[in-house]
Amino acid sequence: MKPEIHTKRVYDKPSAKDGVRVLVDRLWPRGLKKEEVGAEWAKDLAPSTELRQWFNHAAPLWPDFEKRYKAELRENDAVDGFLEKHRHDKQMTLLYAAKDTEHNHALVLKEYLDQRFGKL
Repeated sequence: MKPEIHTKRVYDKPSAKDGVRVLVDRLWPRGLKKEEVGAEWAKDLAPSTELRQWFNHAAPLWPDFEKRYKAELRENDAVDGFLEKHRHDKQMTLLYAAKDTEHNHALVLKEYLDQRFGKL
């Protein structure tokens, strides 16, 4: 059974429905303390600095960003360890700091992890 994965801005209040909370940004979110976030920090799953800076949350670049980020994830050794660690979790929430809730890497990561968990 794979976890049910959700995404949420890290600045939104934690909820009991979040399950395992995982911050998936490479940089720590501004103005928040670790205690406030209450999450595992999986920065190795985030897009590379180069890809993040290239995308810069520009919606017109979204289709190319998705392709490039998925390619990075396929080559990322940290993914297998993450999958193994969380394979028995029931609920998971991927946390991100971006203001854009429709064009952010957590959505791509969610889709990718859903597919990979489904193959375990």
